[in-house]
Amino acid sequence: MLPASASASGSGDLPASKESYADDSLAAPRTPVYKRPVFWVVAAGIVAVVVVAVVVPVYFTVVKPNQHTRVSSGSATSPDKPVQTAVTTGGDGSTVTMEDGTTFVYNNKFGGYWVSDPENPFDNSARPNSWTPALNETWTWGRDRVWGVNLGGLFVLEPFIVPALYEANPGAVDEWTLSALLAQKGALQSALEDHYNTFITEQDIAQIAGAGLNWVRLQIPFWAIEAWADVGVDGNGQHVAEPFLAKVCWKYVLRLLGWARKYGLRVNLDLHTIPGSQNGFNHSGKSGAINWMNGPMGLANAQRSLYYQRVIAEFVAQPQWRDLIPIFSVINEPFMAKIGRPQVESFYYEAYQMVRGVTGTGAGNGPMIAFHDGFSGPGGWANFLPGADRVALDTHPYFAFNGKANRDPVNVTADGGDGQEMGGQWPLLACNSWGAMMNNSRANFGVTFAGEFSNAINDCGLYVNGVNADTADNSAYGPGCSYWEDASGWSDDTKQGLLNFALASMDALGDWFFWTWKIGPSSTTNSVRAPLWSYQLGLQNGWMPTDPRVASGKCEHLGAQMAPFDGTFQAWQLGGAGAGTIAAGATADLAWPPQLSNVPAADMAQLPQYTPTGTIATLPPPTFSTPGVTVTAAVGNGWFNAQDTTPAATPIAGCAYPDAWDAVGAAIPATGCQPAA
Repeated sequence: MLPASASASGSGDLPASKESYADDSLAAPRTPVYKRPVFWVVAAGIVAVVVVAVVVPVYFTVVKPNQHTRVSSGSATSPDKPVQTAVTTGGDGSTVTMEDGTTFVYNNKFGGYWVSDPENPFDNSARPNSWTPALNETWTWGRDRVWGVNLGGLFVLEPFIVPALYEANPGAVDEWTLSALLAQKGALQSALEDHYNTFITEQDIAQIAGAGLNWVRLQIPFWAIEAWADVGVDGNGQHVAEPFLAKVCWKYVLRLLGWARKYGLRVNLDLHTIPGSQNGFNHSGKSGAINWMNGPMGLANAQRSLYYQRVIAEFVAQPQWRDLIPIFSVINEPFMAKIGRPQVESFYYEAYQMVRGVTGTGAGNGPMIAFHDGFSGPGGWANFLPGADRVALDTHPYFAFNGKANRDPVNVTADGGDGQEMGGQWPLLACNSWGAMMNNSRANFGVTFAGEFSNAINDCGLYVNGVNADTADNSAYGPGCSYWEDASGWSDDTKQGLLNFALASMDALGDWFFWTWKIGPSSTTNSVRAPLWSYQLGLQNGWMPTDPRVASGKCEHLGAQMAPFDGTFQAWQLGGAGAGTIAAGATADLAWPPQLSNVPAADMAQLPQYTPTGTIATLPPPTFSTPGVTVTAAVGNGWFNAQDTTPAATPIAGCAYPDAWDAVGAAIPATGCQPAA
């Protein structure tokens, strides 16, 4: 995720008891409970002495005889595709057979285990590691910590994450232009489905669990639901169609969710793109103008957004998905400095009411709702919607986009600490910038997490450098970016410095999602040219930790000034007593719709709107067709609340809408664009 600017001020809290992490590392994984007879193979014993908190793996599998073809290395192809008909589970060293019959060995030194049950594909008994509750066990905010990665670039294609697709299509700068160019070649669906099939695989999800992580933040576009063939008329009088590949990615989203369930990874489902663009960045769908809550089409785009959020809320509130998807991030990175705080806050309140209208209130009724801080930093959100049921604040702290050159070295002795570590100013700066910021937000707002951060101390990288100036020749870093684009030339001191920066960032943030798991190679060099952003590459080459627990206490070791947080949230913040009873007066200034920016007050009543008379596009559930297997679990129908019957947002017949993606300077239609009373 590459914002034009992001907050770099603010420290993740230490756990209530640092010792608890070390103690938990000795614990064997809790055994999943099944309703049918099974055969257990349990490790013969547990090593008595554990050195440096290395977990003794507990291995077990539940298999039918001859169900798996065993292999001794990473992957192999089975000549006869095995058919799994029984519950299967395994820990470190077990063999996983994928849908296509190929196999790989699961590596997890932390007591994690995968679970696959063909008859009940919604089995939630898997666990990624010994210190994280299984999916069917209670997650406790303030005690259990989010250590996750983003799956950026998979369903929302960003140039710096999947550069080869953009290099093969000169002129593409975002998914709008990429889709248009691929469609001209007749290759839109084939190219994108090939990408969905290959960029993130089941082995990636297994590796994430095996790396000691426990969550993924999954970006989905609104066109997983639908795209419109007519979003208005441009300045040349031409009707504009959204070029996105509509609906096709959803089956791959479902497959990804199935893999996350299999390996015990919780999911923060992130609606990453918004009609009209909420920030003007390429990852909103189209770079350029902001037409969400801004300008003549700002209200209509917001109405359409609320509809898509509602469709997603209906899906994730179903019992099949509640434990797997505990967080729904309803909108990514609205650019509040350009849209306005009152406008963003009013939309957040409207979205909150809509989601809770679908799910009901109280723990267990739908996911936690996450709001991004709008690049303002968490501090300004203290006491927003007090009493609201399970609302979290998401912040994206990056040094890379602070507008500074950031040329200070990382391959020198770190500030603070014992003088034996690399990192220069960067590790301590992360602790002092973010630790107190995060803990104060937890105390004053509630659940707060970093939905994105990275190892990027500068803006170097293919399709990254110069992002603020829209040109790679004008990066804030200046000359020498080529060094940061080629990790093969990095010294051991550079890698150690980056590792210490990563550890300090993790400790400071407390609950976090690294951006991102994987960066694809450039087609011109066949190498990753934005390596500071790849968790996987850092894990393979020594600048990301092989055990994230070692981050605990890093900031204290460096001498950072940390604001303590005891891990206790108020009951209503977690869906307990008082949840859903918002304090009197807290919403008095959150009128809907609010006065929009770039719209004269006298014209607000004439703003084009959509009408709730369309056909709802329900997100379908997965289908299962394993030979010889009858799925006994209910799969749902994609719609949780049968009482929610309001039709979909749709254009008003006869309205001469301006282009919904480029309307800030357009004239407001005089008549015919408001719903019937």
